[in-house]
Amino acid sequence: MNPHSSPDNTGQPLPESQPGQDLWARAAADAPAAAPENVRAPAPGWERDVLERLVFATVNEQKAARRWRTFWRFAWIILLVAGVWWMGRDSAATSMSGPHTAVVSIRGTIASDANASAEFVIAAMRAALEDHGSRALVLVIDSPGGSPVQAGMINDEIVRLKALHHKPIYAVVEETCASAAYYIASAADEIFVDKASIVGSIGVLMDGFGFTEVMDKVGVQRRLYTAGANKGMLDPFSPVQPEQRQLVQQMLDQIHQQFIDVVKAGRGDRLKINEDTFSGLFWTGQQAVELGLADKFGTVDSVARDVVKAQEVIDYTRNENMAERLAKRFGAAIGGGVVDAVHGMLPAIR
Repeated sequence: MNPHSSPDNTGQPLPESQPGQDLWARAAADAPAAAPENVRAPAPGWERDVLERLVFATVNEQKAARRWRTFWRFAWIILLVAGVWWMGRDSAATSMSGPHTAVVSIRGTIASDANASAEFVIAAMRAALEDHGSRALVLVIDSPGGSPVQAGMINDEIVRLKALHHKPIYAVVEETCASAAYYIASAADEIFVDKASIVGSIGVLMDGFGFTEVMDKVGVQRRLYTAGANKGMLDPFSPVQPEQRQLVQQMLDQIHQQFIDVVKAGRGDRLKINEDTFSGLFWTGQQAVELGLADKFGTVDSVARDVVKAQEVIDYTRNENMAERLAKRFGAAIGGGVVDAVHGMLPAIR
């Protein structure tokens, strides 16, 4: 017997085989018996069918997930729009409201991108005075000032609304009513202050920095290219030319005169003018009453109770809410992408 051969299941020796073949023989002998005849063997190519089913199932699952993502995005957009409408609407302004004193607050810096912007303040004032139940409008002011443009727009609208609705408009100063804030208050029928309020600062300023000497010491050169002799006159890294300083001063003087004219028109004979009135100084509320910059001492409640004779107070102040901020940022992001794309094809003119 060949040493590499081994008996089969019948006890007979296996034929002689090459080295290594006895391993295959043992595997075949130990393999389970063949499947019964009634069990059908997988058809050829079944692996491909299973793989195709898996691929199609995965694709369908991804489509369903994409549809759900799209659905939820639209749902969030609808909720966002609904939130903007709900929170931005003037819920207090209704023709069915009873007699009341309308209030609009002007707080913080007066600027186009702030809550104390002409857009928000004017919209609130219109809503307050259009309400048939409002007996008067009280502007609650606590602001250090800001943009003369925004203040001028609000001042003009106060004058127009008084003539249109024939309802009094009062200003009540809390902590501060300075500069552009007083520009607005001067259009009111009366100004009420606290004894310690800060009032005044009738002036205009433009500030900045100059770094020319620092650049000389450090050894830095400023390379500024312009078309137009005065295009770079506000550049902090370039020296100020005398004629440019004169141009800026003329502009400030003109805006200051506009401020003075508005105050004189609003305060009239009540204003006791002296050399300091329009110098940019500010005073306490007590001094302001003595100088004719304000009329009386009072608060929102006292004005509503004793002056307007409508003790119920309804606040019409409009503030930018979270939904509006998100909507603006979303729109700015989209618009910014378009602008960047266009600017990439155009020369810069700034």
